[in-house]
Amino acid sequence: MRLDKYITRSRVVDLASADMEGALEELLNLTVDRFPDLDKSALLKGLLRRENTMTTYLGLGVALPHVRAKMGRRYVIAIGRSHYGIRYDGAIESEPVRLVIMLIADERARDYLQVLASLARLLKEQDFVDSLVNAPDLDTVYERLFAGFGGISEKRVPTSANRVSHIVLKEAEKIARATGCKALMVFGDTFTGGFDTPKWGAALKTFLVTRNLVDGEDHPARYNETIQVRSFSNQRLAQLRSAVLVGLTRGTIAFTDRLCCVGGMAGSNQFDTVVVVDVEKEFQTLLSGHADLLPEDVKPEVLERVIGVATELGVEGREGRPVGCLFVVGDAKKVEKASKPLVLNPFYGYKEEDRNILNPFMDETIKEFSSIDGAFIIGGDGVVEAAGALLQAADFNHSLPSGLGSRHAAAAAISVACDCIAIVVSSSTGQVTLFRRGVMMPLTEKKVTA
Repeated sequence: MRLDKYITRSRVVDLASADMEGALEELLNLTVDRFPDLDKSALLKGLLRRENTMTTYLGLGVALPHVRAKMGRRYVIAIGRSHYGIRYDGAIESEPVRLVIMLIADERARDYLQVLASLARLLKEQDFVDSLVNAPDLDTVYERLFAGFGGISEKRVPTSANRVSHIVLKEAEKIARATGCKALMVFGDTFTGGFDTPKWGAALKTFLVTRNLVDGEDHPARYNETIQVRSFSNQRLAQLRSAVLVGLTRGTIAFTDRLCCVGGMAGSNQFDTVVVVDVEKEFQTLLSGHADLLPEDVKPEVLERVIGVATELGVEGREGRPVGCLFVVGDAKKVEKASKPLVLNPFYGYKEEDRNILNPFMDETIKEFSSIDGAFIIGGDGVVEAAGALLQAADFNHSLPSGLGSRHAAAAAISVACDCIAIVVSSSTGQVTLFRRGVMMPLTEKKVTA
């Protein structure tokens, strides 16, 4: 998602205000001066109302206040930097707000949540935020924002460190062509920064797999697509299964495809592994005679986001403690009929936009409620319908591997009873497992503790 076209130097300022309301007024003054059709009073009320309902603090001293309004342009972004920090109830005491990124979106903008998510992911990168806060002047702030929002800011690894990897990549391309592969998949987390990629041949589709936010269309190496997958493992190609699953749900990888995958030890700064994967063989158990891995009503980006949140919970736990939880995605009405609430539904009464899993400010809310017993029920469009739901689907003929408990059994059963996907985070190992039609597929391996 390219965002550089929505910022201008005239709407990047150093803030004088010491509180959020004052900061928002400063940014709105700049905006209304340029777009006089906007109602400053209505916008300010809308921004403050959202702050009172749900915090827009992202962490790292960054707030992302946002509001929708009827206007003649899709988005307007204004950026304020504070040298001394802004008082803000949503921030922790040790992290005063230093950057305020105000987003105004037209009511008709359909990719609003995707834009918010793109901004949020970029502004959660410590190095990028530090480069803005510590920039010597506003011109430099604007230049770094423009580069970051355009998807072209990245660290580079010296060319000398890339020589072996460059050879491996070129040979991998030859292997891909010789073995009839439809695509080349490169696992970028092998490097701690950017890496030099050779120019690929036009006929071969290329994917970059990484935990970081880099848009494929903007990447200097001209990858056809970027697949963002978290992983807590340093093993080679640990992200392979999740990355292929995402490609399948997006429709950019077919079950009949053969892929050539290139990677290495995470953070080693050297590619050393080439693997040829037949997708159909890898996923034939999960498909169990069906061609539709993704339920009909589930958007690919929704499943990707749920997998992302589940993986983060598996990696991080909650407040230093392991957390087990269950997400059911798709066929929400039927799933609700096959469940009952264990607690009062914490999502009841909120706007669908505010409780959509694609909304980046839902991350902390989901993680906070993950400690509640029961399942999250999520519609195919990403709207979280309930939390703390007891699943009551019966599955008497299903057997699971030893060591898996009632949460995995419930996930298997509901995935048989309804046209949905269930995703489980194990409380003991942090392993993330997907269920479709009762068939399980681990997306991450078990954590190994010393």
